[in-house]
Amino acid sequence: MTTKMPDIANQAQAQTEGVLDWVGMSNIEMPIMVEMQGETRQVSALVEAFVNLKDPKAKGIHMSRLYLMLDELSVEGSLNKATLTDLLTNFIQSHEDLSDSAHLKFEFDYHMRRKSLISGKRGWKAYPVVITGNLTNGVLDIELAVKVPYSSTCPCSAALARQLIQNAFNDKFTGDVSAEEIHQWLGTTEGIVATPHSQRSIAEVKVKLADDITEFPLVDLVDAIENVLQTPVQAAVKREDEQEFARLNGQNLMFCEDAGRRIKHTLDAISGYKDFWLRVNHYESLHAHDAVSVASKGIANGYASK
Repeated sequence: MTTKMPDIANQAQAQTEGVLDWVGMSNIEMPIMVEMQGETRQVSALVEAFVNLKDPKAKGIHMSRLYLMLDELSVEGSLNKATLTDLLTNFIQSHEDLSDSAHLKFEFDYHMRRKSLISGKRGWKAYPVVITGNLTNGVLDIELAVKVPYSSTCPCSAALARQLIQNAFNDKFTGDVSAEEIHQWLGTTEGIVATPHSQRSIAEVKVKLADDITEFPLVDLVDAIENVLQTPVQAAVKREDEQEFARLNGQNLMFCEDAGRRIKHTLDAISGYKDFWLRVNHYESLHAHDAVSVASKGIANGYASK
C-alpha cells in the first residue's frame, strides 16, 4: 500500500509553459491584531496573498505555505510595518527558485473614537482601511489607504439661497424697520426661505510610506484630511454640535475641486508620504450623478502615470 502522498506542484510540469505575474489567494477571512500609532487592536480582515511565478515550467506555487504564515501572524503576532516586511520576505524565501516578488493586502474597518464639535461627547467612527505591501527585486513599497466621510455644501447653491433670502427681505420690509423685527423674522422659515444643498461625501486617499516611517500613520492621516476639510461626519451629536456643524458647512462651502485641492495641498506638505493619490466623491443631492475630482503627487513613475 502506497503511503506517500503525491506532490503535484513539485513533481509535475506545467501543461502550458509561461510565467505569471501573481498567483495566490484573495478574500482570506482572518482576525488580525493591527498596530496603529501605539495602539494594538483586533480587526476582522480580508487578506490577499500572492507571489509571482517566474519559472515557466513549474506547475504552481505552494499556497498552503502562504496561508500558514498568515495564520501564524493572526494567532501569535500583530501587523505592523516590520512584520509586513518580514511576511513578504518569507513568502519569497518559501518559494526559492519559483518567485522573486510578493504581494500582501489587508482590508478592514478601523474604528476610531471621535470627539463631538462642542459638547465633548465621544463616539465611534469606522474608517475603511487598506494596507498593501509589495516586495519586488528587493524593493519594498507599503501603501496605506483610507476612506474619510465628510459633508460638502455647494457654493453655487449657497449663493442662490442667499439671493432668495434677500428677495424675501425686500418683499417683507419697506421703509424704516427695527433690528428686533429683522432678528425675529430671520428666526422664521419665512426669513430663511431657502437653504443650499449639501451631501455626504467621501475622500479616498492612498499614500506610499517613506522608508523612514516605522509605523502605520492612520490616525495622523485621517486627522489631516478631516482638519483641512473642516466638516467631517460626526458620531455622537447634541444640539450644540449640530448647530456648529451647520455653521462649519456654511463657512466651508466647497466644490469637489476645492476639496481635492485642499487635501492635495495638505498631503504635499507631509514628508512621510513619498507618493499619494486621492479621489473626492460628492454624492450630489441635486443631481442624479456624482461630482468627482482626482489628484496625485505627480512624481515620475508614480500614481499619476498609472
